[in-house]
Amino acid sequence: MAAATGIKGEDRQRAIAGWLFMSPTLLIFGVFIIIPILFALYFSLTDWNGISPPGQANFIGLKNFQDTLIGGGIRQSDFFKALKNTTYFALGVVPTQTALSLLLAVIVNQAWLRFKGFFRTTYYFPSITSSIAISLMFLFFYQKSGLINQVLGSLTFGHWQSIAWMADPRGLVHIILEALGVTIQNAPDFVKTEVLGLTIWDWISGPSIALMAIMIMNTWTTIGTMMVIFLAALQNVPGYVYEAAQIDGASAWTQFRRITLPLLRPTLFFVITLGLIGTYQVFDQIYVMSGGGPAKTTLTVAYLVYRSGFTNSDMGMAAAIAILLFIIIFTLTMIQRRITGSEADV
Repeated sequence: MAAATGIKGEDRQRAIAGWLFMSPTLLIFGVFIIIPILFALYFSLTDWNGISPPGQANFIGLKNFQDTLIGGGIRQSDFFKALKNTTYFALGVVPTQTALSLLLAVIVNQAWLRFKGFFRTTYYFPSITSSIAISLMFLFFYQKSGLINQVLGSLTFGHWQSIAWMADPRGLVHIILEALGVTIQNAPDFVKTEVLGLTIWDWISGPSIALMAIMIMNTWTTIGTMMVIFLAALQNVPGYVYEAAQIDGASAWTQFRRITLPLLRPTLFFVITLGLIGTYQVFDQIYVMSGGGPAKTTLTVAYLVYRSGFTNSDMGMAAAIAILLFIIIFTLTMIQRRITGSEADV
């Protein structure tokens, strides 16, 4: 009996020690995560303008959410236009950065490669450089007389017609359809039907030239971080597994498909999740390079939150959009987790 009591006492002490060790993290999590979310939820139910004292804000219930989702008008169209642009951004960036970073990690991890440290540093350098500085650099490159057009002109022996990348609102799908002779004038009537504040023709526009320019820059700046994560995971793959596969006559592609990818499944889930969250929160590059233009084709949900709160002085609407963005990211993460799976599920 005394022994049992002693064991319970030790368990209690371990539990107390565990909570004490966790308390700083829980405190930081509560102060910087939980409390801001609760404040955002409260302000989303008010008409606070961000200037007057918060106590003077009027409670308006779900009006901000109704105006954003089903209210019609500019607020609804702006939100779903931003959501469309952000989704195109994620669909373009996440698969590309994941594939390129995995490819670079596999190459850098090869035993025959010399100067590995140099290549790792070179690939990772854009990730530690100021995003604002890189955005300004690419903004210069994307000018009509900038480096990108000059290089493309040289590669095509002068046949490339220079374009103002950041001023071109044309969507990629619209450009392809136009090349095939399909325009809004001769398209079927159903594409002119309005759905959630936008016509079907607008929904299928594809990313604009300006948005694709930002997507290229974003991919270039993020593959270094993802490469380091994949590289760390590759270090944990036992070398004898590849040696056994080589003895059995497995090709390099077979080893990658049958050994590397399955063992990197948890890391792959982590990288895709990071990419998904990052693309749906993209703001600084939009702010510096386009300000949501041209014609709102680079307007993202995160930038819309900023514009609603600090430009239009409507913090209640900004908070409502932020809550919706949180719900969207959480939902997509859960869906992606179900599709991709993680180590916890294996």
